[in-house]
Amino acid sequence: MIVNAMNTKPWVTAEQISQYLGVVKNTVYRRRERKGLPAHKIGRLWKFQLSEIDEWVRVGGADEEQRSDGQTLSSKN
Repeated sequence: MIVNAMNTKPWVTAEQISQYLGVVKNTVYRRRERKGLPAHKIGRLWKFQLSEIDEWVRVGGADEEQRSDGQTLSSKN
């Protein structure tokens, strides 16, 4: 077994991330594309680190009011 000395946390799948965040799997892929959800492509599969996902949520990456370029959407009056 190979152990990554820098990060011993396991890589998880999109399905596991969807359960972790409480969203459907397609939302995970959409947020990866549109909102910069941290993911790493390994072969044909996308893998995720929970620590990266937690930080992304903490800094507002999951905020529905934020665009993918980091700008906040203004409400129309």
